[in-house]
Amino acid sequence: MLGGPGPGIAIAELLDAPDRVPRWSAQRAELRETMVDRGWNDEVGAFTQYFGSATLDASVLLMVIVGFAPPDDLRLLATIEADLADERGLLYRYRGGDGIDAGEGSFLLCTFWLAHALAVTGQVHRSRDVLERAAGFASPLGLFSEQVDTATGELVGNFPQAFSHLGLVTAAQALADAEHAPPRRTDGPTPSLLSLPDPEDRSLT
Repeated sequence: MLGGPGPGIAIAELLDAPDRVPRWSAQRAELRETMVDRGWNDEVGAFTQYFGSATLDASVLLMVIVGFAPPDDLRLLATIEADLADERGLLYRYRGGDGIDAGEGSFLLCTFWLAHALAVTGQVHRSRDVLERAAGFASPLGLFSEQVDTATGELVGNFPQAFSHLGLVTAAQALADAEHAPPRRTDGPTPSLLSLPDPEDRSLT
């Protein structure tokens, strides 16, 4: 849902629905404002699992990946730094109970999301380190499972897991793009999520 109505706005002409763009644009702006106002937790210092929650969740890294706000936004950068890693530096899916008695391992897809988010925000060296660390858990055939056992380092969960492979590919592409990107400008104030874009600006989809 992070994309909201944005993709529809981007292809409105192909859908023969230009008349719907004003409504979709207004809905997009409303969604963004709601997520900013209610999704951020000051005490935790990050965007969290759901509105009003204090639970960290790796899925919020997708906010960085889909371009929810500028890559130098302080709140997105703080969310990247949220502590979801195990002793091996792989990310748990979230911290907090979910009613499942059996414990879960760390998730390779979530770790690849972190590498992707670091690349998008220009943290190339850290991105490569995380990417290579997670990629090192491939099987002898180069396949990835869903999870890694935090105690033994064994591959557990669904195997092979397509999502883990997709996360590797997209993170590697993001890292390659970041390595060849021109240096970021560092002058001027850091953009804020509170400065929402013009809902009529289709370039932001």
